[in-house]
Amino acid sequence: MSPETGTLAESDVLDNPVWAALTATHRGFAEFGPAGLAARYTADATPFAALSDPEDPRAWADLAALSGPDEEVWVTGLPTPPPGWATAVTVPGVQLDGRAVRAEAAPEAVVLGRGDVPEMLELVGLTRPGPFLDRTVELGTYLGIRHGGRLVAMAGERMRPAGWSEISAVCTHPDHRGRGLAGRLIRAVAASVRERGDIPFLHAAAENTGAVRLDESMGFALRRRPLFLGLRTPPAGA
Repeated sequence: MSPETGTLAESDVLDNPVWAALTATHRGFAEFGPAGLAARYTADATPFAALSDPEDPRAWADLAALSGPDEEVWVTGLPTPPPGWATAVTVPGVQLDGRAVRAEAAPEAVVLGRGDVPEMLELVGLTRPGPFLDRTVELGTYLGIRHGGRLVAMAGERMRPAGWSEISAVCTHPDHRGRGLAGRLIRAVAASVRERGDIPFLHAAAENTGAVRLDESMGFALRRRPLFLGLRTPPAGA
């Protein structure tokens, strides 16, 4: 499957959401391998890469060519890397379908942009909701809640495969937890997604049971249990 001609069926896009996003809505953030069988986000947007077909050895070779030898690569799904690839980190996750979520605007939320990135990075560094880099804010709509002028909670959109939008970077400053800010922002981002005609979904670490319970209480439903893998490409000459 090439990025120019290949598409995924609607029922499959969430099985390979990074590839689906990079070959559609997020093509402007994509870097493709020489054979067009692998892709990754630009390094300043998010660390994820993808294979057109995780069962195809040619796609793995293309990802290795794109990334270079002995480099870190993050992939999601349920791929089994071929010989020569080292698995550095394995994070069991959950993927939740948000078509039943009750979405509603949050009047106190403000849209966050490039000028807010230093504060967003500070909040992410304190709460560690997952990867958030200098240009992540450009991947979709990000909303925040301020208290006394200070950013204390935020949520936004990351992967955007056709017809879907992933809610991501949900975090609240420790001093402001217990006020329902995360839930309000998730519903508000979901409302923005719905207005565009897309369906919200999200990923979470399986061990983050508190966040998963919150998501399920709002109507998110378990779709699958993917793995998030931090891999190292084969060394030179391998």
